[in-house]
Amino acid sequence: MPSLPAVSGAVPGLVARLGDPKIGKHLLRDEGEVVVDEVTHHWFAYVRPALLSTLATVLLVASWFVSVQIAWFLIIVAVILLTRAGWVALGVLRDRFVITNMRVFRVHGVLSQSLATMPLSRILDISVKKPLHGRILGFGHFCFESAAQEQGLRDIRYVGRADERDLAIQRVVQRSGLRGPRVPN
Repeated sequence: MPSLPAVSGAVPGLVARLGDPKIGKHLLRDEGEVVVDEVTHHWFAYVRPALLSTLATVLLVASWFVSVQIAWFLIIVAVILLTRAGWVALGVLRDRFVITNMRVFRVHGVLSQSLATMPLSRILDISVKKPLHGRILGFGHFCFESAAQEQGLRDIRYVGRADERDLAIQRVVQRSGLRGPRVPN
């Protein structure tokens, strides 16, 4: 029989495999593209699935104290809420924003995967919005403006340390020589 640490150690490994969108397969390695920063969501993005899970737990506990007809209904609703919470949490876990030396891109999706890319030369402006609770908890939202009318990479929400990440993008753009004279590394 496996020991408890081996079983509990398997769960984080499974979560890591399910949550990995395999960023490396999208890199242009033969062109010299390297990852500057891979951004996962701030923990605050998991509040909604946590609330759904808490509500489901309350319904499951309540099902013990009501009649059988009502208990079945509560159990079914709880299972639906837990499924939804897991799906939302997995979606947040698989959503990655990547800054490279050539472009920024976002990979997201659970069953199907979407990739939105913007070369550094197309970035006209980056707005960082930090609501009050974001300022307190340390996250913000990016809004990219580009030369394209329609773009797949516009709003990136719940970015931890948003100011640092904005500066990282600005440094990469500056070092690439796209905005003024090239700055040495």
